[in-house]
Amino acid sequence: MIHHHGLPITPLSALYELAGRHFFVSFARPDQVRQAHSIGQSVALDNGAFSAWKRGYQPDWAGFYAWTDQWLAYPTTWAVIPDVIDAGTQEQDALLREWPHGKRQAAPVWHLDEPISRLLRLCDEGWSRVCMGSTAEYADVLSDAWERRMDECWNEIARTFARTPPIHMLRGLQLSGNRWPFASVDSTDIARNHNRPGNTPRAMADRWDAMQCPARWTVRAEQEELV
Repeated sequence: MIHHHGLPITPLSALYELAGRHFFVSFARPDQVRQAHSIGQSVALDNGAFSAWKRGYQPDWAGFYAWTDQWLAYPTTWAVIPDVIDAGTQEQDALLREWPHGKRQAAPVWHLDEPISRLLRLCDEGWSRVCMGSTAEYADVLSDAWERRMDECWNEIARTFARTPPIHMLRGLQLSGNRWPFASVDSTDIARNHNRPGNTPRAMADRWDAMQCPARWTVRAEQEELV
């Protein structure tokens, strides 16, 4: 599992403690994208849809396409394709068709309230990876409902693919070391908490980066939701 640490991290001296790590830069806060590419092992470019959804504004997708075009010159950089939270699958697929930069460094988003058949299709379409994103229905990560849905997803993935496809869990750093075999996760935990007593950016990254997930998923019995 690769752990992407969300930026910006301030002051800059705190960011530079993380030289050689993997970073996650949002289009909503691109302040440190240049520094991330100068010291990072890899960089993921987030489309900022979650911030737009939380704050109630319309994303500038044309601006995002131009921004990612510059940084995808780095072969270790990849981008989260635009998505709309709590929208239908037709709207999501329309945004995939608009994406101008190919599949090799791009990841579509599948939301937990969408049909699992769409997740399986995306995993089979040749993207660099597929991102999973929570929704209003599954906003409480690691709640009983969230875990049931995640088990259901991974059961279908395991039944469909001989090898685990690369899946990134958006805002999923807390799942490090858990049972689901994610290829990568991200979080702004270090950015938000490195200045607390006893914390340093490097020590926090060391702890997170040492926690790995299993390589494979073993199909589990699915529990019916209690009504």
